[in-house]
Order: sequence, then structure tokens, then C-alpha cells
Amino acid sequence: MSGKLTGTSAVMLYLVTAGMMAFVLCPIVLIVIISFSDGYFVSFPPTGFTTSWYVSVLQNPEFTGALLFSFVLAVGTTLLSLLLGVPAAFAIVRGNFPGRALCKGLLLSPLIFPVLITGLALLQLFSSYGWSTVKLNLLIAHTVVTSPYVIRTVLTSLELVNPSLEEAARTLGATRWQTFRRVIFPQIAPGIASGAIFCFMVSFDNYPVSMWLADSANTPVPVVLYRQIGTVFDPSVATMSSIIIGLSAVVVLALDRMVGLRRAMAM
Repeated sequence: MSGKLTGTSAVMLYLVTAGMMAFVLCPIVLIVIISFSDGYFVSFPPTGFTTSWYVSVLQNPEFTGALLFSFVLAVGTTLLSLLLGVPAAFAIVRGNFPGRALCKGLLLSPLIFPVLITGLALLQLFSSYGWSTVKLNLLIAHTVVTSPYVIRTVLTSLELVNPSLEEAARTLGATRWQTFRRVIFPQIAPGIASGAIFCFMVSFDNYPVSMWLADSANTPVPVVLYRQIGTVFDPSVATMSSIIIGLSAVVVLALDRMVGLRRAMAM
């Protein structure tokens, strides 16, 4: 829309938007508030204010170890998803081979299937082949779940690339690599960035797949958090959740600084 909304329609739109934002943000805000409670049990409103729960949680080796493990796993998953997803998107958009539509559907199918079923199927697959390396199994499983996000976003970006710019670059003597680096990549960079951020967030916060494949020595933070919810009822759970929310916000802000959030999400 080129102009701003005015009148009754604008007021109604703003009210509906504000209501939806409040509905989405209220649970997050409540968790953050509870994390500063000085009580020994979860209560709202909090009886006082303290940061001792953050000190306690950050000194908990189980949580910090799981947080570091999830971060490294999410970074590895993102890099592997980009390594596989970007060429796959190029093959689908630029390739001319039989069954291209079928390949596209198969590559994007993890977005449709329930993640819980996908995790169970991968557990059975790894068990049948005797793959007992938990870290590698988690990396493969998370990549299977997250790579469709890269493929989907890069597909959309490639479909919007202006082919005349590539033709002009090749006509002026640019090699294929120079054309990709200087002409194609700047146009698809927002799609790659948005796919990477989706990959990182989905992997970092993935519980259904990690639940099936993790063990006591390699436990992602969502599994630790779920275990804490079942055993304790103090503000430490809210503190752990708040730290995860804060890290997620940092990742989104970093994306905004790198490529611009509006541009990266403009699919």
C-alpha cells in the first residue's frame, strides 16, 4: 500500500494488531517477570525482585553445558543446512530434469510432517543401521528438519532474481563464479539470511527430535528445560526460559544489523 490508512478502518486495524501483539507477547512478558521473583515457588505477581535466580542458573553446569551444546549444534546445523539447501534450491529453480517437482516436494516434505513422527522415524533409522554417535545423529536429524527452511527461502529469492542482470554480466566477460558472487548472491542474500535464522532458531529450540536422540551426555537445552519443568516448580525454570528468549532476541537483532529484518523476511 502506497498511502497510510485513515479513519475508522485505520483505528480498527491498529486495535486488532495491538490485541494480537498483546496476545502473543503477554506469556513471554509474564515468564520474564516471574524469573525475577524472590520467592521459592512460581507465583504471580512476584513477591519481590531479585536476580539471584539468574546467578544460580548460570552457575548450574547442567544448564550451561546444555546451552553451549545446543548453541554449537544449532550453528553446525545451520551451516550444514546452508551447504545442502542453497545448491538444492539452485538445482530446482535452474535445473531442467525429469521429476523436478517431485524432488521439490520431497525436499520440502519435513515442513509438512509432524516433527515428533520425524524424530521417531530417524531414531528407528539410526538404530537399524547401528549409528550410535549421538552428536552426529542429532546433527543429521536437525539438518533434515531445518534444511527445508533454507530451500524454501532461497527458492523464493532465486525466482525473483532478474535474469537480464546475469546475462549482462556474462556478456561483459564475467565468469560463472564472478556472476554468482557479484550479481546473484547480493540478490538472494536476504533469502539465505532468513533461512539461516530459521534454521538456527528451529534447531536451538527443537525438543521433539532431540527427545528421541539425546542421551545423558549430550542433552540439548530444550530437553533439560522440559526435565526441570517436571521436577521443580521454582522460578529457575522461568529464568532458563528468559535466557533462551534473550538469546533468540540477540540472534534476531544480529540479523537486523546484518541485512535488515524487513528485507530478510520479505519473501
